[in-house]
This record gives sequence, C-alpha cells and structure tokens, in this order.
Amino acid sequence: MGNFKLGVKVSIITIIINITLCIVKVVAGIIGKSSAMLADGIHTLSDVLTTLVVIIGLKISSKDADEKHPYGHEKYEPVFAKLLSIILTGTGLFIGYEGIKILRSGNIQVPGKIALIAAVLSIVAKEGMYWYTIKVAKKIKSISMEADAWHHRSDALSSIGTFVGILGARLGLEILDPIAAIIVSVFIVKVGIDLYLQSIRGLVDESADEETITRIKNLTMDVEGVEGIKSLKTRNFGNKIYVDIEIFVDNNITVTKGHEIAEYVHDVIEDNIEDVKHCMIHVEPKLSVNSK
Repeated sequence: MGNFKLGVKVSIITIIINITLCIVKVVAGIIGKSSAMLADGIHTLSDVLTTLVVIIGLKISSKDADEKHPYGHEKYEPVFAKLLSIILTGTGLFIGYEGIKILRSGNIQVPGKIALIAAVLSIVAKEGMYWYTIKVAKKIKSISMEADAWHHRSDALSSIGTFVGILGARLGLEILDPIAAIIVSVFIVKVGIDLYLQSIRGLVDESADEETITRIKNLTMDVEGVEGIKSLKTRNFGNKIYVDIEIFVDNNITVTKGHEIAEYVHDVIEDNIEDVKHCMIHVEPKLSVNSK
C-alpha cells in the first residue's frame, strides 16, 4: 500500500473514532456537569479538523513534480504540519482559558459518574490512536501525521487530567475539575510549540542528521575511483533529502570515466538511502587540491 493510501486509511479510522468520542464526551460533560469533560470534548472535536488537514497535506505532498513544482510537493507537508501545530496550541490555550474562567466565576459543580466513565474510555481510546498513528507516521515519514499523532496523545493527557479532576471533585475537592483543565492545557501548548518548531526545520533547508551525512560520505568513499570529497551539502525538503556533493577523481582519467564514477556515486547514494530524493554529483580533478 502506498504512503498516501496508508496515511488516508489511518486518518479515516481516527476520524470515525474521534467523532464517536466527541459525542460521548460532550454528552457526558453536559449530563455529568463537568467543565473539564466539556473542554475535553472540544479538544477531541479539534482532532477531527486536524486529521482532515493531514489528509489534504498527504494528498498534495504525494503529487509528482510538475512544470510549476519541478522539485516536487514535499514541502507542503511541513506547511500543513505548521497549521496543525497552530490548531493544537490554540486548543490548549482555549482549554486553559475555560478553566480559568470557571475558577474566577466560582460556579463549580460536582461532576457526575458518567463523566468519570467517559474520561476512562477516552484515555484508552486516545492512547491507542496515538500509537497506531505514530507507527504509521514514522513508517511513511510524515511530519503532519506525526503532529496528528501527538494531538491524539495530548487528548489522552487531557483525559487523564480530566479523570483526576473529576475524581477529586467527586471526593469533595470541586476546584480540581477546572484546575485539571488548566494543567493539561499547558502540556498541550508545549506539544504544539515543539511541533511548530519541527515544521519550521522542514521549510528552511536544514541539513540532514549527522548519521545520514556520515553514511553518505562512507558510501561515496567506497566507490572505486573516488579520491576524496571536496564538499558535501544536504538539505531537508519536507520528508525527503537533497544531496549536493563534489568528489575528487584522478586528473588523468577521461571525461567519460569521470562521468561514470559520478553516475555510480549517484546511484549508490539514492539506492541505499531511501530518504534521498535527488543527488547531484560534481567531479573535480585531484590535481585541484595541490593547485590551491
């Protein structure tokens, strides 16, 4: 199954579960008179929106290169991941604001048992969705899907806080219900900011990680005819990597032989490192080292 189809399959499954959970939480929050559970339900509703954004992002980023986008569409992935991080941060701020508003009003009620049951159901479901989504996200190397997975995890954390708050309120500490919502909002905002910074790195041509760079160097130097590496530049392009490398070859060989060596280096790098989308090889005569 292709990356796009696999990503869409996961996204559709999580949308169905989230819609069900949202209805259960909102109803439980209203019947159980729990502000924390209502906020949790709204958070789950935002998950539906973010997953729809993921599907759109996967669809666009998986398109082949065209006349207007000769390098492909992979950079749309971090763009959509950035949108998801903003939604996630906004959700956290909203939950925190609602908790503070209830505290200031002093209108705190004891939550019903149904809200407690809904919290437990949400914790189990959302944590399962996190692991399911993050596994596929890493497999297809999708930043936006990884962001969506963390949105599921933030909802699980939110539900844990909700459970603690509701339980405490039912045991006589009513103030714990809105306080739980505020504490959880802080964690959600942090995850949103971290994902925002991660998406930025995918848009500013940051170099590949050290492990990948070392592997490129080793593969290149293992090619017969390569006398050395003059320079190596890499850049992340969405979930792919572009490589520009200058190699030294014997200055006495023919242009044709130098081209063959460059072609072999190109093929070895692209065939052995899955994330490399394109590799540009430039040949320099070995004599140029001594002439400088």
